[in-house]
This record gives sequence, structure tokens and C-alpha cells, in this order.
Amino acid sequence: MAGNVPPVADEREGLLRFLEQQRYVLKLAAHGLTDEQARYAPTKSSLSVGGLIKHVASTEDGWIDIALQLPQKPFDEAMQDYAEAYRLGPEETLQSVLERYDEVAARTAEVIGRIDDLGRPVPVPKGVPWYPTDVDAWSVRWVLLHLIEETARHAGHADIIREHVDGATAFPLMAAAENWPETPWMKPWKPSPQPA
Repeated sequence: MAGNVPPVADEREGLLRFLEQQRYVLKLAAHGLTDEQARYAPTKSSLSVGGLIKHVASTEDGWIDIALQLPQKPFDEAMQDYAEAYRLGPEETLQSVLERYDEVAARTAEVIGRIDDLGRPVPVPKGVPWYPTDVDAWSVRWVLLHLIEETARHAGHADIIREHVDGATAFPLMAAAENWPETPWMKPWKPSPQPA
């Protein structure tokens, strides 16, 4: 069935494939958008399709840093970066954000491919108010599951925002992105003609 992960050989492949699939459907919400449309926040929230992709890329990269136990930015600096990561800035393009997301995805696959044991502990960073104080460590497996959860959550947000932007929905966007032939039951998305 279109949009589903094919059969997987093992847990590692399954986790990475499901994460990859959620990235793909998030990026589909941006298919055919202009930079202006990717910045547009059509609901009461400040979320935009471009901002969500930028945020999820930044979040995934940060979690891989945590899994590698790399030094974290000071809390105040991290909070400023966090707020900025939700916004596609005027100097940024949708294409640049999508390319960055692809780089993050490649890094995640490379890093996870080098970790022998998905049960390896990932110490919980200290001094971050939203991290638990009663847990010493997660596992690499937990980090991957959390990334799947985070990406899927924001893919849903992006679907809603995209529908507000121009009425496009997930399967017609997928049909357009993958060049499906038009059928009686599925018409690939096409951009609306622009007024002259």
C-alpha cells in the first residue's frame, strides 16, 4: 500500500525505515509550495510547513548529538535556537531547509549504523527543565522511537497546515510527487493556476 514501510529484516532497519517514512510524509506536505507558502502560518498557531520541517531537522540533529553524548549548548542559547528553529526565516528557502533535513537524515543513518547495541544507554542531560530528573538514561532505541513520534506528530501538523494553504491533502500530494497516473479514484495534486 502506498505510503507504508515495506517489510523489514530486523529492529534496527524497522526503526530507521519508520523514521524515514515519517520524514517523507512530512516533506510531502511541502511538495509544490513556494517559499512564501512554506512560511505561511494560516491557523491561530505560528506553525508553517517550512518552519515545521526546519524544527524537526533541528530536533533530530539535537537528539543524535545527545545519543553521541556531545556537549550541549547552554540552556539560554539552546532556548533561543529552539524558538528560531520553528520559523522559516526571510533569508531561508524551502529548498535549503529540505536539503538540511536530508543531511540530518543521512547523519542519523550513519550514526545509528555504527552503534552495535540499540540498548546502549543515552544519559539524560542535566539542567534541562523538560527532561526527567528521575531517569538516568534512555537507550538509543528509545531515542529512535522518540524521533519517530516527534516526526509523526509534526507531519500531522504539516498536513493540516498544508490543507489550509491550498487545499492539498496527503495522497494527492504523494501521487504528484511520485508521478502516479491519474485514475478515477486518485487525481494527483496540481498547482492552482496563478492569476495573470
